Amino acid sequence: MPEYEFVDVYVPRGVSRKETARLLTDHAEYGHWELHRLSLLRDGSRKVRLRRRIIRQVRATW
Repeated sequence: MPEYEFVDVYVPRGVSRKETARLLTDHAEYGHWELHRLSLLRDGSRKVRLRRRIIRQVRATW
């Protein structure tokens, strides 16, 4: 079962969809995050949960 780390991003009501898409694209490209969940709140703001896989490496012992 893969392990993930999560980060929550809050996007205020005044931010356009285009700016939000650019923000999430930057997170995806440079931080290797992927969209896990997006919630549109009653006041028009967005709560975004991003995730990325944790890769565990076994220490090499020679």
